Amino acid sequence: MKARVYISLKNGVLDPQGKAISHSLQGLGFKNVLDVRQGKTIDLDLADMDRDAAEAEVERMCQQLLANTVIENYSIEMLD
Repeated sequence: MKARVYISLKNGVLDPQGKAISHSLQGLGFKNVLDVRQGKTIDLDLADMDRDAAEAEVERMCQQLLANTVIENYSIEMLD
């Protein structure tokens, strides 16, 4: 079983990396870029288990370690 976790900053949280990327893209001539929000993706390879149990375990991983839930949102995609 595999899981993919998408993590991004919550709206209203400053994103200095996103601003740097946006500035660089505009410097390269990509003038249509209005804003950039940078995030991360984490792929997990899990032992074979019930899909619901696996998703619950990944949820606990996000809450305890993978995401800073004060400033970050996350979503989980279970892959077969």
